[in-house]
Amino acid sequence: MSNKKETPAIGESTRRRFVQTTGTAAAVVGAAGFPSITLGQENKKKLKIGVVGCGGRGGGAMMNAMNADDNVELWSMGDLYVEEAEKKLAMVRKYASVKDKVASDIDGRVFGGIDAYEKVMDSGIDIVLLTTPPGFRPMQFKAAIDRGIHAFVEKPCATDVAGVHDFLETAKIAADKGLSVLCGFCYRYSEHGRPLFERIHGGDIGDILSIHSTYYASPVKAMPDPSTRPDGMGDTEWQIKNWYNFTWLAGDGIVEQGCHNVDRVGWAFNDTDPIAAYGSGGRQRPNYDGNIYDHFSITYEYPNEVKAHVEWRQFLNPSHQFTGDTIVGTKGIAKFGTSSASISGEKEWNWRKPRNVKSMYDLEHEEFFAAIRAGERKDDAAWIAHSTTLAILGREACYTGKRLTWDELEKSDHKLVPDNIDLAADLPIRPMSIPGVMETQGPLGQKSAAKAQEKKKA
Repeated sequence: MSNKKETPAIGESTRRRFVQTTGTAAAVVGAAGFPSITLGQENKKKLKIGVVGCGGRGGGAMMNAMNADDNVELWSMGDLYVEEAEKKLAMVRKYASVKDKVASDIDGRVFGGIDAYEKVMDSGIDIVLLTTPPGFRPMQFKAAIDRGIHAFVEKPCATDVAGVHDFLETAKIAADKGLSVLCGFCYRYSEHGRPLFERIHGGDIGDILSIHSTYYASPVKAMPDPSTRPDGMGDTEWQIKNWYNFTWLAGDGIVEQGCHNVDRVGWAFNDTDPIAAYGSGGRQRPNYDGNIYDHFSITYEYPNEVKAHVEWRQFLNPSHQFTGDTIVGTKGIAKFGTSSASISGEKEWNWRKPRNVKSMYDLEHEEFFAAIRAGERKDDAAWIAHSTTLAILGREACYTGKRLTWDELEKSDHKLVPDNIDLAADLPIRPMSIPGVMETQGPLGQKSAAKAQEKKKA
């Protein structure tokens, strides 16, 4: 038997923060006279869908949402570049399963520009799909909730701690208004993930001793040569156009892509806060003036000497590619793959793949729309915020080269996203972070280096 103490069933400190601040926000919201939405009543209206961000994920979410309910219509669309929105609209109109769910007069509600999200949200929609670069997520989520719109929030919910805190503040208002929030951490909706993690939480592998999680992938959205930058394009627009390559917009690969693995670590521990994280990362392949890494190796510390190791990388083929988790317990070992799940040990189990596997992307939207229809409230906000923070903790530990505690991160003034985003404005590119080199560090690294220098002088 293990001598480990039982860890809390839920991330207690995150839950306490959320509950404590929810009460304050509710009072403020009530005083401001925000409209309340009556829960518990069946919703039979035709639900109007708006899409903000029409890249690859935007197109996928649009299809998932339209297939999730019989009485919906695609009402409006917006992207920084209107041409992208028009392309996605043309694509949707080619699919027999959804073409009749496209509003006949939608062409007048296809918007472009940095303020396209506001135009979409002011067009009379009931549900918005937020699939722009994650750096914009807190601002656009707030715009949706302020207008009384249910929101699908693609992962992650922010790229810095300040953004996560802003997101949670808005989530309190969503709770008061009875608005549903769906997050894009789709594996928690998968047909094989749910029964596996239910068994883990039920004790089938005993107490968790360690987790090893890998996401080995090939490169995506490589940064182009600066010479290809169009004449007259400002710094901000150039970075947004190539958003994946800049930490303030994408969060770096561990926060934007590897966050799925980090989220499953959080899931395994019932979203309990870790103690700290440390690790290493860097870049092996040149990427012009992009400032993101192409590999991370992170160790998360949990109580009782339990550790979770997460590795993420994007290497060129034919490098080994694999995505999956090995969760070692006192009574067995659980394994999770993108389409497999099993337990070996005292309680052996294998997920039997059905003939027709339902997409986790479809399932999450079906449950989202079903909740709205039933007059119930779906709320993934605290969970997406916790997993996003967990990923940021790992990134910042690697950027700084320090062992960074959860409390240090949570109490920091860590902020990457500019307060005012002007396409034509000058926006110098931050250098890629190098541990120990102060001038390359963001707020956390600079503070840590300054403290080290003060210690030396003392």
